[in-house]
Amino acid sequence: MNISPGDETSCQVCGKPAIGLEILGCCKAVVCEDHASQFLRNLSPGERLESGACYYVRY
Repeated sequence: MNISPGDETSCQVCGKPAIGLEILGCCKAVVCEDHASQFLRNLSPGERLESGACYYVRY
């Protein structure tokens, strides 16, 4: 899969359209519905969640 490092519209795991990003400590992942954690899937579009060292942003 050929996804550029700055692309935040495609899932970094599979290339599907991304629903948001997850920052887990020092690691950031742009993910689709299939690869998002339950925390991100539970957020409404535009909503954000901070939990300890983790940060979730729903597009």
